[in-house]
Order: sequence, then C-alpha cells, then structure tokens
Amino acid sequence: MKLLRLPGVYGPQLDTRMIIDVVHREPGLRGGRVLDLCTGTGAIALAAAAAGAGRVTAVDVARRAVLTTWLNARAQRLRVTLRRGDLVAPVAGELFDLVLSNPPFVPTDAAGLPQRGPARGWDAGADGRALLDRICTEAPSVLAPGGVLLLVHSGVCSVTTTVAALERAGLAADVVARRTQPFGPLLTARADLLESRGLIPRGQRQEEMVVVRATRVASAQPTSAMTSSVTSKLA
Repeated sequence: MKLLRLPGVYGPQLDTRMIIDVVHREPGLRGGRVLDLCTGTGAIALAAAAAGAGRVTAVDVARRAVLTTWLNARAQRLRVTLRRGDLVAPVAGELFDLVLSNPPFVPTDAAGLPQRGPARGWDAGADGRALLDRICTEAPSVLAPGGVLLLVHSGVCSVTTTVAALERAGLAADVVARRTQPFGPLLTARADLLESRGLIPRGQRQEEMVVVRATRVASAQPTSAMTSSVTSKLA
C-alpha cells in the first residue's frame, strides 16, 4: 500500500517488508489483538489491519509518527487505535495475541537515544540494542497466553543476544526469516565505528536482517515488570 510520510518520520525499508511477510503467515492474526511498537509510518500496523486483525493498536514515542500513522489509517480506511508513549507503557494492563516491532537498531557514537529529529527512527545507542533489550524484557508482559512476539533487526546487533534475552523472559524464541543485504548509507558511514567496537569483522560491508519469533506458552506468566510513564492518546 502507498503510505504518506511526514518529514522526520523514517520510511519503510526491506526490514518492514520482511516482518509483514511473516505477520501474514501468523495463524493468530485474523481476528486477533495486535500491538505494533515503534510504529513509524504505521506500515506494519496497517498491514495487520488489512489482513483481518480484530483490533490493532500502534504505539510510538514521536508525535509525528503517531500523526503519520493516523493519516495513513484514514487514507486506507483502516481502523487502528493510536497511542503515543514509551513502548508498552501506553498499553499497561492490556494483553495482545501478536506484538510486532521494527525498532531503531543502528549503533551510534552516542550512548543515549536522540530526543528529537529524524535520527529517532534509527539510532539506538552504542551497540544498537537500547530499544531491543527493553522490548525483549517488557513485551512479554503484554502477551496473552499463547501470544507471539515478532521482532525484526540487523545481525549487527547480535541475534543470539535477542534470542537469549527472550528466553530469559520466559518465551520460546527462534529466527524465522533471514536475508543478507549490502550495508545501506547509515551503516556504510559508520563501518569504521562498528569495526572499532567489535560489532562487525574488519572489512564486512553486509548485514543479515532477521525476524525473531517468540511465543509465550499458554501456561506461562509474564516475567517482566511494566514500566510506567505519562502518555497521551490520539483518538
């Protein structure tokens, strides 16, 4: 589908297409409760809604991203509930059958996350895991019994670390999609930084994109505590 994108909102890339393809194969999608974290333009949330999800909620910390998703939902005549806030905090107390996320995961020379500007759509701390680690810890708390988390990111950020973190959170996790591609402009510009930190071998200029699927077994209880923050809702 053709999407609108306000200035400063990161547009869909190959990783978006990868996770959408996996979402379409999920048996719990049709009629299910779906949460899209770090929604950006809303591409993943809207794909889930168009494929028959029963209820879709999209969350992003950036006002422009929430507005962009709202505009795209209106343009596509799709129903999506929009929340602005920090990851799962805006949906505290709710449970979902599918939790989806294509978060920022590009390593940067800054320790923290940017607070404004387009870099919020890709920068993710020194090792690229500032948001990935939090999603692995927090997302299980909003998964219904038997619920599934789908998370896409670059192998530069360590796939084994993601799988191990999800397993520690009580989920059964595995990689269900992989694709190798040349570095894009961002990683190419930061290749020396990635080498110096040991995130890639010297001379590597390709990355593996992966989709990790993690399931909460029906008898398991969420193991992570919910974070609380002041959030706002765009109705």
